[in-house]
Amino acid sequence: MTNEPSSQKRLGTLLFYGIVILLAYLVFLIFSPFLVPLAWAAVLVVVTYPAYERLARRSGRTSAALLSTLGVTLILIVPTLLVMIAFVQQGVDAVQSVQLQVASGHFTWINDLWLRFQQRFPEANSADLGTSLRQYGEEAAGFIAGKLGTILRHAAVFFFDLSVTIFAMFYLYRDGASMVNRLRELLPFEKAHRNQMLSDARNLIFASVTSSLVAAAAHGLLGGLAFAVTGIKTPIFWGVMMGFFSFIPLVGSSLIWIPVAVSLMVGGHVTRGLFLMVFCGAIVGIVDNLIRPWLISGRAQMSGLVVFISVLGGIAVFGLLGVVLGPMVAATAASMLDLYAPPAHAGNNAAG
Repeated sequence: MTNEPSSQKRLGTLLFYGIVILLAYLVFLIFSPFLVPLAWAAVLVVVTYPAYERLARRSGRTSAALLSTLGVTLILIVPTLLVMIAFVQQGVDAVQSVQLQVASGHFTWINDLWLRFQQRFPEANSADLGTSLRQYGEEAAGFIAGKLGTILRHAAVFFFDLSVTIFAMFYLYRDGASMVNRLRELLPFEKAHRNQMLSDARNLIFASVTSSLVAAAAHGLLGGLAFAVTGIKTPIFWGVMMGFFSFIPLVGSSLIWIPVAVSLMVGGHVTRGLFLMVFCGAIVGIVDNLIRPWLISGRAQMSGLVVFISVLGGIAVFGLLGVVLGPMVAATAASMLDLYAPPAHAGNNAAG
C-alpha cells in the first residue's frame, strides 16, 4: 500500500517536470524569432537605466519610460543607423579608391610586395595587384547584384527587428525592476549570494563592456574627425574601422591610423601625415589613460585579452549583437567564478 502512493508521487513529479520542460520549449519557440531585438532592447535599457530612474522620480514610470524610449531612439539609434549607412557607402568608395590608386601606380611599393609574394608562392595568382583588385571587385559586384533580393529581404527584417527593439524598450523601462526582482528570486543561490552575483556582474559589465564601447566610440569619432581634417575621402569608414580595432589589446586602433598616416607621407603629404599621427596618438593616450580609467573608477575589470576574444567570439555566435553580448556573458561568468572562488587579493584586503 505504501509503495503505490510513492509511485504515484514520483509519476506526478515526472509529469510536472515534463510539462514544465514542454512549456519552456514552446515559449522558446515563440520568442526565438525576437531574441535578438529583445536582447538589444535589454542592453540599451541597462546602459541608460539610471537616466530613466531620475525621470521616473519626477514624472512617474509610464511617462519616464516613454521619454527614455524616445530619447534613446533619437540620441543613439538614429545616429547609429546613419553611421551604418554611411559606413557601407564609404566602404564601397574606399575599396574603389584603393583599386584606382593601385592601378594608377600611386602605391608601387604595395605592388612590389605583391610581386615578391608571387615569387615566393608561384601557385598564387600571376596577375599584378591592380588587375587582381579589379577582378575581385567585379566578382564582388556580380555577387551583390545576384543577392539583391536577399539583401532587400534582410533590410526589411532589420527594420522590423528595430521596431520590436524600440517597442520592447518601453516595457523594459516600465516593468524592468519587477522583472529583475523576479529573476533574483528564481536564481538557485542564497539571498546574499544572489545580490552579490548581480552586483559583481553589473560592475564587471559596466567596467569592461561599457568602458570598452565608449572608448571604441571615442576612437572612432575622433579618428574619423582627424581623417576628415587631413583630407581622407572616406572618414566615416576609417573611423568605424578604427573604433572596431581599438578592441585589440596593445596595438589597437594604430593598425588603422599608422598605415593611413604613412601612406599620406609617402604620397607627399608629410604635414598631413604627421598631424594625423600626432592627433591619433593623443587620442589613444587620452582615451586609454583618462577616459577608460574614469569610467572604470575602481571597479573590477576583465583582462583586455578576454574582452577582445569575447567580442570576436560573440560576433561569431550572436552576430553584431555579440559586440555587447559576448563580453556580458564573459563578465557574468567571471562574477559567478569569483562568487565561489574569490581571488586571493580579495581575502588579503578583507584581512587587512
